[in-house]
Amino acid sequence: MQPTLNPRHTLFELLAVALDAVSGTRSVQRALSTRPITGPVWIAAIGKAAESMTLGALDVLGDACRGGMLVTKPGHADPGRLLGLGIEIHFGGHPLPDAGSLAAGERLLASLDRLPAETRLLFLLSGGASALIEAPVSGLGLAELRAINAWLLGSGLPIGRMNRVRQSVSRLKAGGLLRHLGGRPIRQLAISDVPGDTPGVIGSGPLAPVPDLADQVGRLVLPDWLAGWVARGLAERGTLPEYGPEMELVATLSMAKAAVAKAAESKGWRVRLHPDLIQGDAAGQGRALARTLIDGAPGLHVWGGETTIRLPEHPGRGGRNQHLALAAAIELAGRNDVWLLSAGTDGSDGPTEDAGALVDGGTLERAELGGIELDARTCLARADSGRFLEASGDLIRTGPTGTNVMDLIFGYKAPSPL
Repeated sequence: MQPTLNPRHTLFELLAVALDAVSGTRSVQRALSTRPITGPVWIAAIGKAAESMTLGALDVLGDACRGGMLVTKPGHADPGRLLGLGIEIHFGGHPLPDAGSLAAGERLLASLDRLPAETRLLFLLSGGASALIEAPVSGLGLAELRAINAWLLGSGLPIGRMNRVRQSVSRLKAGGLLRHLGGRPIRQLAISDVPGDTPGVIGSGPLAPVPDLADQVGRLVLPDWLAGWVARGLAERGTLPEYGPEMELVATLSMAKAAVAKAAESKGWRVRLHPDLIQGDAAGQGRALARTLIDGAPGLHVWGGETTIRLPEHPGRGGRNQHLALAAAIELAGRNDVWLLSAGTDGSDGPTEDAGALVDGGTLERAELGGIELDARTCLARADSGRFLEASGDLIRTGPTGTNVMDLIFGYKAPSPL
């Protein structure tokens, strides 16, 4: 018989365990301690976990670090922490690039071009890099770049295909940065936020050339205006080296899931660790996962992945995790034995500051008591799940986590009373 635990409290605890297991600081410390770098070293850290990864590197490198550049999302780094260490901090836009993203891209290229030849490079990459830093091909301005990214985010395309389009119009992505290394030795550590942990997809692969990029993008159905920019970008990018430096994965979704399973088992919970990635329509997956919990045996289910949403013309508040959770809550309505948590491991879900939500059979009733004017299905259709889940009190807010390994989904079904 499994011990009696507060499921909501325990699911929050398990989320904290997962985030700790893939912490950017500890992951980089571990990698550099196992295989040290000799200085002088210049750090380039890009992504939502850039500060956490940089702090881990500095703990190991010490005086061997000769400066560097960090690019992240506003609110994900404290400039005071790195003051006096020669690390420039730049903030870019996310999920859409902004003027800061373009300024950071030009600054990185200029910095690399003027580094002393003997300087080693330590490249720290994490999710979000695709939007946070950019140097678009000639003629492509910020307005056009944002239009491209806005179309991609609402297209329903998987993240890998979205990134192929981004890569084709960039001087940084898909190995574009290789032109600026100057033959210097480089070490690349990454936290993976993509299915399959594919190097060319993580952060759109600034050091990972894609030899068949033109063929891959050519198979996508794109609007004429976007296809024109892609053709121009591919022509300007020209031929790049066939291979880039090795990418060492220091934190992945599978590591986070394994840590959760181990912690839950130590509490006496039965655990089913699902190996397949959760992908595709967020609402459809939310309904399907809820049915799996309702129809399945008691215990904890652990999933991970990254779903998509086809946004209406004027979407409301929310993100894919909130959308999935609300769809699940509709299925779970009225039950007192099932809970589902869905959260982004970076601490944000879509363009919101919420990480996701933890729902159960009482979510719909709590939202009604909380004064929500719209029903759950209407909010789901309007991509306004965050509004509903705020009323129910089910939103999760972690703040920046210092990591990013896609989304985690935990489902728990309590054993039937004897």
